[in-house]
Amino acid sequence: MRAVVFERFGPPENLSLREVEKPLVGSNEVLVKVRAAAVSPLDWHGLRGTPLLARLLVGGLLKPGHRILGSDVAGTVEAIGADVTRFAPGDDVFGMSFKHGAFAEYIVLPESRVIAKKPSNLSFDEAAAVPSSAAMALMGLRDQAKIGAGHKVLINGASGGIGTFAVQIAKAMGAAVTGVCSTRNLDLVRSLGADRVIDYTQTDFTREEVRYDIVFDVVAKRTFAECRRVLARQGRFVTTAISVGLGLQSGWIALSSAKKMKPMLQPPQQEDLVALRNMIESGSVRTVIDRRFPLAEVPKAIAYVEKGHARGKVVIEIGK
Repeated sequence: MRAVVFERFGPPENLSLREVEKPLVGSNEVLVKVRAAAVSPLDWHGLRGTPLLARLLVGGLLKPGHRILGSDVAGTVEAIGADVTRFAPGDDVFGMSFKHGAFAEYIVLPESRVIAKKPSNLSFDEAAAVPSSAAMALMGLRDQAKIGAGHKVLINGASGGIGTFAVQIAKAMGAAVTGVCSTRNLDLVRSLGADRVIDYTQTDFTREEVRYDIVFDVVAKRTFAECRRVLARQGRFVTTAISVGLGLQSGWIALSSAKKMKPMLQPPQQEDLVALRNMIESGSVRTVIDRRFPLAEVPKAIAYVEKGHARGKVVIEIGK
């Protein structure tokens, strides 16, 4: 099968399209013919090998153990292991691999992990855009922020991969949503349902007098200290930034303040994907795709996403 492979950490130029062996399916696994994959920050962090945690996610400190990147995938089940009960050959599925491997014509996924039947109203391209970004948005709002109907929510980075989902999920949960983005993305964020949109090139939301129950920084560019003044008395600041220091800081803030900081530390679960599928099939949530690239142009796709200006998701089209 064809796959995009890398042997050492570094720039996108380290990626190359090669013929590799088709993976074998284990007793508790499904073999999926990949129809589409999506590029996420996990991919360019894994490729670069920075921060150090990213190297562990691709299976090695000195060189990658998992040579094929790509964690978000949609495709058709081709074969199943002897103990698999939830899927059958021919099922259209979408999911997330914790060992990467989606930038290839086939991938093996454990039945018990983050994989589910594809939403019936999405194409494979659209479905591949969902798993990691939409799950982060859902977990951040539902589990970390404890969002409720009537809450005032600000999404910083509302036009990106996580942000486009976060705006829609927050609206579906009954919140009043403010989206923060650049000038060129104002209309996009409004079209997703945001009640108010702030152009960060013109206005610093942390200096305004509005108070929010939840500030969700999906691009990890603001700190709790910067956002504290715009939080309501028991407001929550949720960030996608990950570090040991943030975990310690979160614990200290919890003891000393009614306002809380919540880093995103939990991994997505299968139930999260099912919840997202239900939202999508009900019409509450849709995907936003910026660009599509063929498998051979994965290096270009990752370089584009790494710049940080993608509107929604970038998708790799693989099998038709």
